[in-house]
Amino acid sequence: MKLLTDREREALLPAEFASFDGPIPTQIVSSDEYAPIPQTPAQSEVEARLKALADELASRQGMSRRQFLRTASGMAAAFVAMNDVYGPLFDVGRAEAATPELADARADEMSGQFILDGHTHFLRDDTQIQTFVRMREASDVAADWFLTNPMAAAARARINDRFGSRRMLSHAIFTPGQAGWLDEVDRAIAEDEPDSFKGYTIGDNTHKDLSRFPWRLDDERLLYPFYEKIQKAGLRNVCVHKGLFPPSVEKQFPHLRRHSDVRDVGKAARDWPGLNFIVYHSAYRFPGGGTPEEALAQFDATGRVEWVTDLAGIPEKFGVSNVYGDLGQVFAVTAVAQPRLAAAIMGTLVGGLGADHVVWGTDAVWTGAPQWQIESLRRLEIPQDMQDKHGYTPLGSATGEVKSAIFGMNSARLYGIEPTAYANLDDGLAKLKREYLAAGGVRSNLRYGYVTRV
Repeated sequence: MKLLTDREREALLPAEFASFDGPIPTQIVSSDEYAPIPQTPAQSEVEARLKALADELASRQGMSRRQFLRTASGMAAAFVAMNDVYGPLFDVGRAEAATPELADARADEMSGQFILDGHTHFLRDDTQIQTFVRMREASDVAADWFLTNPMAAAARARINDRFGSRRMLSHAIFTPGQAGWLDEVDRAIAEDEPDSFKGYTIGDNTHKDLSRFPWRLDDERLLYPFYEKIQKAGLRNVCVHKGLFPPSVEKQFPHLRRHSDVRDVGKAARDWPGLNFIVYHSAYRFPGGGTPEEALAQFDATGRVEWVTDLAGIPEKFGVSNVYGDLGQVFAVTAVAQPRLAAAIMGTLVGGLGADHVVWGTDAVWTGAPQWQIESLRRLEIPQDMQDKHGYTPLGSATGEVKSAIFGMNSARLYGIEPTAYANLDDGLAKLKREYLAAGGVRSNLRYGYVTRV
């Protein structure tokens, strides 16, 4: 099983060994769903500026560059470098980068913010694979490749039991059209008790050339019995992979285009108002064979970002209020490669779906620990010229109504979670974190996905 072709993989390296370990990635780090583009000239300039600034500030603070880049001041320095290259999109000042007390105070102030990451990945701890992205080429054991539904449920139970709290939720995967798929839905509901279901309308996302079971959300014969089953079981969240299907991929697999965009979302949402349709990646089209620059050029010329704009238009077009946009991968890719595009996407989603229908996701651990993405959204603001031209409203402060809703309040509502229960939660995870910090632990800047070989 391979998610990328041999030729594509030959052009890639594991990011944990082959990329600059700054607080923010300085080149696109991909998941296993597409091949990343090479580092852009602008990203190279960000990296050079950050290294120079880090050398200067680290020497003043009596530490190495590597140590400095793991501090709150180092995180601030990364955004200073980003602003120097891309313009003032992020709320940061040089004083924060140069003054540890100021940076630490800000980090402490934000530390209690409720965040629910609805889009993550992980590697089983009993796998024989030693590096994350090499797992499919290093083992012939099928269990080393993908998690089954029972495995995901077992991981959720293990984490929550260990920490004595509800820290983890889990999907069950559904595969319409494949042999026995509805029986597996019944089994998963009864035995795994998933918090939601997730599917890939493209069919087999790992083998597009062999995908024999693509499907549509609005297929009344195939999908509607599934919706009825999960609704009767008390489940209401249907998560669906969309996008990540640039023009170069469409040329190879033109028959899958109609399964990759959002043309099937509106009718399904209208026909099943008791369910929520959470569109992963917010249907962003361009990773892998497309670039953020191309997407930004499209936006500048037309005011559109494929297929994010189509997703944002569904509530008005179909008169529905049960469609959500997830930020997994789309925010990470655009924030590090073209933050003006990230701002445009945020403005489009908030303007069309509403701030209460955009949900946080990071696609971690591919892009490393999610703290840099959290800081990116906390600090990001839509430029005034975009607000004036497109009627976007400001995203506001890091802990304001809009960003707080996106970071966690919206998903808390979807999954029946009370955020206040986590405000001062002293569970096993909180204790583990205290022990880690007391032992001198610091933030890791490693990433675990792919980067393009230079």
